[in-house]
Amino acid sequence: MASVPADITRVLESVSQGDQSAKAQLFDAVYDELRSMAAALLAKERPDAKVTIQPTSLVHEAYLKLVRNAEPAWESRAHFFGAAARAMRQILIDRARHLKAIRGRAAVFDDDAGLPTLSDTPARAVDDLLALDDAMESLRRRDERQYDVVMLRFFAGLNVEQTAAAMGVSATTVKNEWSFARAWLMREVDRARIV
Repeated sequence: MASVPADITRVLESVSQGDQSAKAQLFDAVYDELRSMAAALLAKERPDAKVTIQPTSLVHEAYLKLVRNAEPAWESRAHFFGAAARAMRQILIDRARHLKAIRGRAAVFDDDAGLPTLSDTPARAVDDLLALDDAMESLRRRDERQYDVVMLRFFAGLNVEQTAAAMGVSATTVKNEWSFARAWLMREVDRARIV
């Protein structure tokens, strides 16, 4: 992920204060970063189980979801990009549920980032993806920092050092939290498979 211009913090503050013109400035300032994030996230999908969305569309949907709030209050760049990663994840999960409902197929992520390997069977893959989403929500309630690490590492596509900088913690902390969260998520998805 390329570096984000320094004035984004100022633009985020203006958006948080209700400045409508700042929303357009924000989009221009973060578009390339969001596009890279979306492309990286969509590249992790299995070729035979694609969600029918392009990175540009995912960026636009996620941005609209972010600014739809009457008064968004992002505290920092990291907070904004974490919110963007959550919005993209939710859009993909919603599309997966929709596709499952109409044809039993959905987007499935492979094991490039070390998250649970999902089944090759489309129906099972959909169930695994939804189990991963449930596990992510459980992780969020259980340990917000580990959840944030997964959101930034996997969904936002940040590396260890970028995640550490965004969260204001050490790279060692990110590695430890990532390792634990990944193992915990794998266990939760495996449990869901048994049920």
